[in-house]
Amino acid sequence: MRALLSAALLAACLGVSAQAQVADLRSHEALRVCADPAAVPMSSEDGAGFENKLATLVGEKLGVPVAYTWFPQGPGFIRKTLRAGLCDVVMGYAQGDEMVLNTNHYYTSAYGIVTRKDSPLASVDLLEDPALKDHPIGVVAGTPPATNLAQAGLAKNMRGWDLFVDRRVEDPVGDMLAQVKSGELAAAVLWGPLAGPLVKADPDLQFTPLLKETTGPKMFYRITMGVRLGEDEWKRELNSLIRRNQDEIDALLRDAGVPILDDYGKALKP
Repeated sequence: MRALLSAALLAACLGVSAQAQVADLRSHEALRVCADPAAVPMSSEDGAGFENKLATLVGEKLGVPVAYTWFPQGPGFIRKTLRAGLCDVVMGYAQGDEMVLNTNHYYTSAYGIVTRKDSPLASVDLLEDPALKDHPIGVVAGTPPATNLAQAGLAKNMRGWDLFVDRRVEDPVGDMLAQVKSGELAAAVLWGPLAGPLVKADPDLQFTPLLKETTGPKMFYRITMGVRLGEDEWKRELNSLIRRNQDEIDALLRDAGVPILDDYGKALKP
């Protein structure tokens, strides 16, 4: 009995120690952000991305400077940055991913369709719309709308780009938008926070959120900040900051051109 009790106490002490080690990884001297150096318009090494501006806002609210660990997003990003203890937060991360501990979401957005404003497809807001048939449509392979397009019978129309690329040397979103603008593509179906800010800066293009899809994967996702697993105190601190500053966060995202939806992905947030 005494041996079992000793073993239980040792296990408990080791558990507390392990939790303390996780918590100790977080810096209190700076907001250490894990980010892609070329994920325009989200993050960029020159600080122009809307996630860079959000990090600046969070740093100001916490009273600390912002410091970055730069690494291309893709396989190994979380393992080599956040989990390696080199940084303490990923500014934008889809809710529900088990690689990180998610904060409360601070915005919801959706995939949408990009067309020229003067295109005959400009009124399309549903991937099952017959108007899309026989037109070349750009999409990132492996993303939810690629499934919906295939289910709508548009597989032969799809022109695919790779999901995981080093955006320091490749720019799939920029390439698609350029081809829509030139007419080489009739439309492109893209994640709103990627396409929205870029389309906002182009007078010839428009972005229409896909809010009416009824089949296939959902088109809307809630976006959180991601911290290390086990860092519940840090998560709660960020949750409180998000709650207190939600209006300011919304304004920052809207100014950037990010389409913000209600929590259910049914309509644009008022």
